[in-house]
Amino acid sequence: QVQLVESGGGLVQTGGSLRLSCAASGSIFSGSIFRFFHMGWYRQAPGKQRELVASITSSRNTNYADSVKGRFTISRDNVKNTVYLQMNSLKPEDTAVYYCNANTGGSDYWGQGTQVTVSS
Repeated sequence: QVQLVESGGGLVQTGGSLRLSCAASGSIFSGSIFRFFHMGWYRQAPGKQRELVASITSSRNTNYADSVKGRFTISRDNVKNTVYLQMNSLKPEDTAVYYCNANTGGSDYWGQGTQVTVSS
């Protein structure tokens, strides 16, 4: 069974920081296979579509939404099968449910999401 479990969300004031974690488990990630997955963080605010926030490839190339460039950093630990999202200088518009995604070819997996709320 495949599981992506996000953690680290919460309530923070404008300008604050949070670090999200996404731990991957299950047979599909065993035997160092996790390192081949393209990992991403998405978010969905109320009434809006889910959008890509940041992604990191198996070779650690990263990509960011323009709205978070310079503030967010995505990283991965292939030993711990975990991907992180360091979020600094948070703004109220960053408020959303953040989802972890794992993708390789035709296989696509999602976590259950973690709420991030930034108060003004």
